[in-house]
Amino acid sequence: MATIGFLHTSPVHVATFEALVAELAPGFDSFAIVDVALLCRARSSGVDDPQVLDGVRRALAELERRGADTIVCTCSTIGGIAEMLGRSGGRRVLRVDRPMAQRAVELGGRIVVVAAVDSTLEPTRALLESVAAEGGSELDLELHVVAGAWGRFEAGDREGYLVAIAEALVSIAERCDVIVLAQASMADAADRVDLGVPVLSSPRLAVYSLLA
Repeated sequence: MATIGFLHTSPVHVATFEALVAELAPGFDSFAIVDVALLCRARSSGVDDPQVLDGVRRALAELERRGADTIVCTCSTIGGIAEMLGRSGGRRVLRVDRPMAQRAVELGGRIVVVAAVDSTLEPTRALLESVAAEGGSELDLELHVVAGAWGRFEAGDREGYLVAIAEALVSIAERCDVIVLAQASMADAADRVDLGVPVLSSPRLAVYSLLA
C-alpha cells in the first residue's frame, strides 16, 4: 500500500487532504507534517533563504523517514523549492499546484492567478510559464492579490476569507479563459460562485494525479 506524506504550512490543510485521500485514494495511507514557520520565513526573507531551504530539506527527510513513498508540498510559496530539493535527494515530491497548472494551460491561454498572499505569485507564475513552455503554448497571464484576505485567514476568519476571494472572482471572470486559485486554502471559494469560466483549485487535482 502506497503512503503519501504531506508537508503543510498551515494546520487547516490536514483535514482537507485527509478527506481527499479517503475519497479519491482509499487504498493509500497518509500522514502530515505541519510547519507554519516555513511560510512565515519564506514570506519575510524569500524562498532562497538558507533557513527556508534547510527547513524544507529537514521536513522532506522526516517524511521519508516516516515511510512516505510520495511527498506532496501543499504550500504554493515553497512548493518549487520542495520539488527541487526532492529531485536532488532522489525523492518523489509533488508541489500541490503542478497538476492545476497543467490543467489551466490545457483550458486556455488567458489565465488569471488569484492569490491571498503575494509570496505565492512569482512561484505560480514561474510554474505556469514552465508548463506552457513544455507544451509549446503561449500565455496571457494576469496576477491578482485579494486585498485583506490573508489577514482574515491568519485571524481564523475562514468565512470572511472565502467571501473576500469569491467576491474578487466575480470581478475577474469576464477577462480570462480560466482562473487559478494560487493557494490550497482558497479551494472552497470556487464552490461559492458560478462564473461561466473554470475556477481551478489545487487540492483535488493534486491528490487525483497521484493515482496515475
